[in-house]
Amino acid sequence: MLVALDLPGGDRFVDELRRAWDAGDAVLPVDQRLPRVVKRQLLSRLGAGAIVETSGGRRSLSEGRPTEPGDALVVATSGSTGEPKGVVLTHDAVRASAEATSRRLGVRDDDHWLACLPMAHVGGLSVVTRALHTGTRLTVHPGFDAAAVEGSGASLVSLVPTALRRIDATLFRTIVLGGSPPPADRPANTVTTYGMTESGSGVVYDRLPLEGVDVRVLDTEIHLRCPMLLRCYRDGTDPKTSDGWFPTGDLGALDDDGLLTVHGRRGDLIITGGENVWPDPVEALLRDHPAVGDAAVVGVADDEWGEVVTALIVPSESEVPLAELRDFVKERAPAHWAPRRVVLVRELPRTPLGKLIRQQLPALAR
Repeated sequence: MLVALDLPGGDRFVDELRRAWDAGDAVLPVDQRLPRVVKRQLLSRLGAGAIVETSGGRRSLSEGRPTEPGDALVVATSGSTGEPKGVVLTHDAVRASAEATSRRLGVRDDDHWLACLPMAHVGGLSVVTRALHTGTRLTVHPGFDAAAVEGSGASLVSLVPTALRRIDATLFRTIVLGGSPPPADRPANTVTTYGMTESGSGVVYDRLPLEGVDVRVLDTEIHLRCPMLLRCYRDGTDPKTSDGWFPTGDLGALDDDGLLTVHGRRGDLIITGGENVWPDPVEALLRDHPAVGDAAVVGVADDEWGEVVTALIVPSESEVPLAELRDFVKERAPAHWAPRRVVLVRELPRTPLGKLIRQQLPALAR
């Protein structure tokens, strides 16, 4: 059976996860930010057979569909590129992820994990499952609060870059960073990760694949093969090839030392005047400008250039001159990276883990 946990992060969430696993059930963590009607739609679409809610105990649901023996989790994808899918992860996959990440991070007997990211996303949930599988001390918070994080006494934590900027990073031995591109001046005790829900969290740390993780690039698309991969989606669809490779939809490159560079999603590429521009590095440059609080980059159709690089800017100052931003980028990168248009916005659409919801950007740019 699939048991939905409509609970915030905390001791009860961990207890109910253990209880479901002990009973042979799989668990679907429910995003606490979703409206009630959207939660109902999610439970129906993914076929949850029972639900545990904050206000009461466990109750049965009429539209439940069975799980397979060995299934541990069904995790809804972030929805940053469309309607969320239910990713089915087995106990073997969860265990492989816990062991490989713990080896890479050098987790010790006296370490203490803090989980403060949403449980409905694999970046937060994997901290809990990792600690449970390795027997590492664990504290789970219902969400990110800078003071609570700093006072946790934990030695290991998983964060997103926006949260990293709000804490004293020196309080932790190691900080695992994911969700969105890291800041250029990230602290030395941070480890960047590349992965996705389908890979059960990060499988490439600081550009180097974890032990047991194979990475290849075919026609510029990143493919993964590893024991952490999903069994299938909840609708029964298996996205892996016959020989076990998962095409991620991300584009990138491997260098001679096996280090991975991720460019972005195939649809994110901007082609302007015949030149390729990836949004992520341009956005990182723009965020370094003192007048920019946050930035996103998108291509807008143009008769002359094909597409023009357009910057969506959340200003930190009242004036954000286009010419100044163009010069700022051109001093640090190829000239065709420089935005030709700037649109000021109050905020940018992001998932709870800070990932830009890119399919909403063109409408803002127009």
